[in-house]
Amino acid sequence: MKCSRCGTEVSEDEVYSYQGQTLCEDCYIDAISPDRECDPWASYLSAYERKGAGLKGVDGLSDVQKKVYQFIKNRGRVTREEVMAQFDLSAADLVPQLKVLMYAELVKEHSESGTMYLIPIPVNR
Repeated sequence: MKCSRCGTEVSEDEVYSYQGQTLCEDCYIDAISPDRECDPWASYLSAYERKGAGLKGVDGLSDVQKKVYQFIKNRGRVTREEVMAQFDLSAADLVPQLKVLMYAELVKEHSESGTMYLIPIPVNR
């Protein structure tokens, strides 16, 4: 059998059914787990760990995270859709990248006239 979300081959005894879909374990966990992007405790811990490790700005980020951050910084404000189009990312692929940038206090979301924009946070450290 194939997972309805990721297409991975899954044996029949390792398949999960959720809302009419046949899912592998990883996709099932993603489907049933609420996704919290705004997590103050995670932001605090990330900032604390980064500071303790001597990381500043884009230090310690993956290449994709650095490129996404630079794109947001250069444009001043962008929507998630613009980032996804620029880097050919799905919404599911973009969320973990943004979480890292938000937890590192490099990017935040800002609502303007009903539209959510990603904006850079000035780095003063």
